[in-house]
Parts: sequence; C-alpha cells; structure tokens
Amino acid sequence: MARFCEKCGAPASTGEQFCSSCGASAAPAAQPTAVQPVAVPAKSGGGAVKIILIIVAVIVGLGILAMGAIGYVGWRVSRAIHVSGPNGQMTLQTSEGKVNLNTSETYTAAELGTDPYPGATSERGGMKMDLPTGSMVTGVFTTTDSKDQVVAFYKAKFGSGASVIDSSDGAIISMNISPQESVMVTVSANSSQDKGKTRVAIVHTKNNKAN
Repeated sequence: MARFCEKCGAPASTGEQFCSSCGASAAPAAQPTAVQPVAVPAKSGGGAVKIILIIVAVIVGLGILAMGAIGYVGWRVSRAIHVSGPNGQMTLQTSEGKVNLNTSETYTAAELGTDPYPGATSERGGMKMDLPTGSMVTGVFTTTDSKDQVVAFYKAKFGSGASVIDSSDGAIISMNISPQESVMVTVSANSSQDKGKTRVAIVHTKNNKAN
C-alpha cells in the first residue's frame, strides 16, 4: 500500500523513518478499522401469540362459567319441580304448589264453579292448579250446538249478576261468586280446530287471601 507524508504529502518509502522532502517523522499509516456489523434483532411473533392465547383462555373461561351457571339453574329447577303422570296426564309439583295438566279427566261442576254445557264433550286443555294463594280449574269442551245456544244457557245459569261480552265469533260470560271467587266462560263459534263445533272453556278461580 502506498505511503505519503502526513505533513507535506510527499510520497514516502516503506522503510524510511523521516520524510525525504520535509524531514518530518514518517509514522506508519493507520490501518483502517473494520466496521463491525450491528446485529438487528429479529422480529418475533411471540408477543402476539401470547396475546391471542390469553384472549382464547378468557373466552374459554367465560364459556365454562356460563355452562356452570346453566347447569346450576337446571339443577335448582329439577330439585324444585317434579313432573309425573302417564296416559296424557302431567303433574308439576313445585315448592309453591301443584299443577295438574290432564287431557282426559272431566272436572266436576263443583271444581268448575258451574255446570259443563249439557251434552258437551271434554277436550284437551284441562288444568287444575293449587297454590298457597289460591286455585284455578280450567275445563275445555265442544258441542254441536250453536254459540247462541251456549251463551243463552250460561246467561240463564248466572242470572242478572252475569257480565256478557258478545260478538258474532264468540262470547265471554263471567260472574263473581264472591269477592274471592269467580267463573268465566268463553264460547268460540265454528272453531276450525274442532271441525266447526262450538268450543266452551270454563275457568274457575279462587283467591285464598281475604281482601
């Protein structure tokens, strides 16, 4: 590699200790310093992966909590309600009382609060509910007689104390037996689900709490 005097810039021989032109000391030329490459940290997806895993863990945890809550509610309901009864009958026994759903039983006039329509056929939908606060009995019947015939029967049965709401398609006849007891008869004309027959639904309610 060629050398030059650092003072005057004249060419200098390799072995000379002094510049032949100006006499300055000819120090050895500084060797170029190698530049060390700076390591660039590699991009890592570890942080993003951790965040995703945390989110997944939270979602799974919430799902487990929700399933546990549903299971607890189901357990409480199963402990509070007992369902039984073959042949179209069902009984729901709860801590507050009992509900009987019976598709074949015909309730008596005493249970219904009035007489079933003469010659009517008992249909599905009957229900009897006994609770500490009171009771309710529902009977459903069908008849080939017209709506007006059924309405006339119950108006005569209930007398002047009856309340009547009448239309071409149906009627509601209700009566308060006492402040805690009432009967309501709903008459539906030409019910499509009963092949054109007249449907009669009787609801008898009792309130055990005195006013």
